[in-house]
Amino acid sequence: MSSSVAPADLPVENGEGELELAAREAGTKTHRVKKRLTSRGATVAALVIAVLWTIPTFGIFISSFRPAELILSTGWWTIFQNPGFTLDNYRDVLLSPSQSSPQLGAYFVNSLFIAIPSTIFPLAIASLAAYAFAWMRFRFVNALFIFVFALQIVPLQMALVPLLQIFSQWLKPGQQWLHSVVDIIPVQNYLPIWIAHTIFALPLAIFLLHNFISEIPNDVIEAARVDGATHGQIFFRIVLPLAVPAIASVAIFQFLWVWNDLLVALIFSGGTQDAAPLTQRLAEMVGSRGQEWQRLTAGAFVSLLVPLIVFFSLQRYFVRGLLAGSTKG
Repeated sequence: MSSSVAPADLPVENGEGELELAAREAGTKTHRVKKRLTSRGATVAALVIAVLWTIPTFGIFISSFRPAELILSTGWWTIFQNPGFTLDNYRDVLLSPSQSSPQLGAYFVNSLFIAIPSTIFPLAIASLAAYAFAWMRFRFVNALFIFVFALQIVPLQMALVPLLQIFSQWLKPGQQWLHSVVDIIPVQNYLPIWIAHTIFALPLAIFLLHNFISEIPNDVIEAARVDGATHGQIFFRIVLPLAVPAIASVAIFQFLWVWNDLLVALIFSGGTQDAAPLTQRLAEMVGSRGQEWQRLTAGAFVSLLVPLIVFFSLQRYFVRGLLAGSTKG
């Protein structure tokens, strides 16, 4: 008499049954996570947060087209009671050659030269360090990782003066050498800012990337080692492609932080137009007594364009990076 045997009760051959079972469990967990994230309450909460978050940006947009006298006398929410639109604010910000409100072109380029390398450098170093902490075994690895993570509690302001002293003593010869080698782009002016942003970004970037890279299945790494792959081959051929969502998520945060930074760039750039970022010029636009902040609204909205482009370009990676590890059992 034959008895029916369920597929789950059959013996596992070559690990195929375990892989199929793991895939089904992962799919079930992913479905539960998506169901929680797409519930009616989550949708309503997301809409409310989005509206509240958008109101200040919408107010800046409306104010950037209003004349100075209306901005100083009425609020942007009274646009229907006090109508009035002009392009003078954008004209003063983008096209005026006067000393009181110089064009933003040079500062815009400076911000790009600051933000792009200050995002690439810490990501490259942090991804390598995260792989080392996750998959390489050496003495004091756990203690060193805790030490790196604990560096986040050090206030940024405490490191500004010591770093400035170190740069003035040890980095000055390197800056002069770079100036003699590369004289087209003033790289020597940006070098202290790049190093400072890289130092401040590494602890959090290493921690976030470590959490993602450490969740890569051990079987994948062990199989590569059995095939004779070195750590460099494992990192560049296996870990790096799998970690793209996490790297993109960290890249968005780092780029936005550097792009909106004023304190670090102001201290390490010297405040000159050769290396000063866009945020410094925005802070100067309101005048000595804050009487011309109608230009600030136009300049601030212009500065939003690049972060928006970066965010929407990496949005799909950003969402995948945020959900990474949500299906872990």
